[in-house]
Amino acid sequence: MAAASRQLAQAGLLVGTAGNVSARQGGAVALTATGAVLAGATPDQVTIVDLDGKVLAGDFAPTSETPLHLGVYRSSQAKGVGGIVHTHSPMATTLSMVVDELPVIHHQQLSLGGGLRVAPFHPFGSVELALAVGRALDGRLAALMANHGAVALGEDLAAAVDNALLTEWLCELYWRAKAIGQPRELSLDQQGEVLELARRTGYGRVKKTAS
Repeated sequence: MAAASRQLAQAGLLVGTAGNVSARQGGAVALTATGAVLAGATPDQVTIVDLDGKVLAGDFAPTSETPLHLGVYRSSQAKGVGGIVHTHSPMATTLSMVVDELPVIHHQQLSLGGGLRVAPFHPFGSVELALAVGRALDGRLAALMANHGAVALGEDLAAAVDNALLTEWLCELYWRAKAIGQPRELSLDQQGEVLELARRTGYGRVKKTAS
């Protein structure tokens, strides 16, 4: 948890105390502590809670976005999710102020489920925000949060970190393309071709050479 926080901060996705990460194992969820400067996060700044938010271990109160994390873990659509990353990353936050959805602009985006929705604005830490983000994540591994940031999921924390980095990269691609023209989106047919090719070739997975 602490190492993931420092990695995200080094990549520029977390600044100061803004943002938080979590990991789930069974009925226990590890969350970064509220007010922790994540670039220098330490293991003692991680708090363990149950799925109802009851503190099981740790000396510090968990992040103010605990309702968001627990809401995702409790949702039926989040089966298999073991890690969540929430950032106030520059590009994702910028786009969240302008667009209602990040369209599919690169084939790697399909690993996140397709176009990335923007959840409407609600105050941080609120149940309303947790519900809105949950809806935006339906069928997706990432979403933007209007005038706020982004959230990414993964089967474990390492995968969630990778998906957060991918989300920020996609947002930067869109921003750069939009600066010089109208970004060309991948059509549904093109997306289908990519998915079929990925299925047949095992794209994105390490493979041994033919003997």
